[in-house]
Amino acid sequence: MTFHYFNPVQSTYGAGALSSLPKLLAGRRAALVTFQEARAIGLLGRLEAVLGDALACVIDNVRPNPDVAELAATYAQFWRAHPQVEAIVAVGGGSVIDTAKALMVAGEGARFDDLVAGLAGERPFVPVHAKMLIAVPTTAGTGSEVTPWATIWDRGRQRKYSLHLAQTWPRHALIDPELMLSLPAAVTLQSGLDALSHALESIWNVNANPVSDTFAVTAVRDTLEVLPQLMGRLDDVALRGRMALAALKAGMAFSNTKTALAHSISYEMTLRYGLPHGIACSFPLPLVLERAIGRRADRDAVLAQALGLPLAEAPRRLAAFIESLGVKTRFADYGVGEDEARRMLLQALSGARGRNFIGGAIAQDTA
Repeated sequence: MTFHYFNPVQSTYGAGALSSLPKLLAGRRAALVTFQEARAIGLLGRLEAVLGDALACVIDNVRPNPDVAELAATYAQFWRAHPQVEAIVAVGGGSVIDTAKALMVAGEGARFDDLVAGLAGERPFVPVHAKMLIAVPTTAGTGSEVTPWATIWDRGRQRKYSLHLAQTWPRHALIDPELMLSLPAAVTLQSGLDALSHALESIWNVNANPVSDTFAVTAVRDTLEVLPQLMGRLDDVALRGRMALAALKAGMAFSNTKTALAHSISYEMTLRYGLPHGIACSFPLPLVLERAIGRRADRDAVLAQALGLPLAEAPRRLAAFIESLGVKTRFADYGVGEDEARRMLLQALSGARGRNFIGGAIAQDTA
């Protein structure tokens, strides 16, 4: 068997890792990208103190699921006012890091329309400018800190774009569980289930390899153990750290395989039904697992190792686990009828991520 595994991101993990930011910047001036609530919870002040004179500007208007309509003005202002800034420090969840990835690259003239046209496949986007990215997640689940992908939404066209360039790999990832202590329960849950989805999706994946499997198996096992404990002890920094490490492992797994069918389903559920990403990609996991089992003996072996139980019981037990956390696992629970769910499933299979699923053409029931 021949396989390739590649991840160029230097990852630093541990409580207090944030203090290494100045060393990583090595004298570069940086733009800070973060979320709207960062100042109110005291995070922005802390970041300003850590960055000191290295801080060139702050972009703190990032909202969940960045949309091209919202990004356009931010992108234009950033490249007009700060073309000489060498680095971007993104501190937040997946939406913040995705926004930073959109901001970090520009073509000739730094026109946002050129980037959007490239994302839409209308014409090639050739980056001639790229800034170094340091990704600092404040959630345990996104994996964006160790991948080159960013999800950009275009609600006007009812489309979802995936930004993926050689230049959009972060240079550094800082995983500091202390930054996650203020995370509310709902976001903690959504993030943890996103990590579980990343790990499982990298297993039932045509691009899986022994290295990605190693990361994925431990990420699944750790998430299944830690997430329920963490939901009852949100202020426990040790549990925050264990969940952050599980999410990092999941990110390292799917950084090479990409995601698969559950994520392909999730995009329409978020776009049309407004489901948060972590819920949208995790509620169909039992359904997809049921259809993955028996497709390939090697994948069955890895799934059994990850889940730690007989595969005949696995879909039911996985559904029970997710529902024990308060998340329903049927399309009907989200107002999606059987015909619409069947259409959505078939459409998801034909998408770029759906084609990564080992199942190929699967049974069409969605019960």
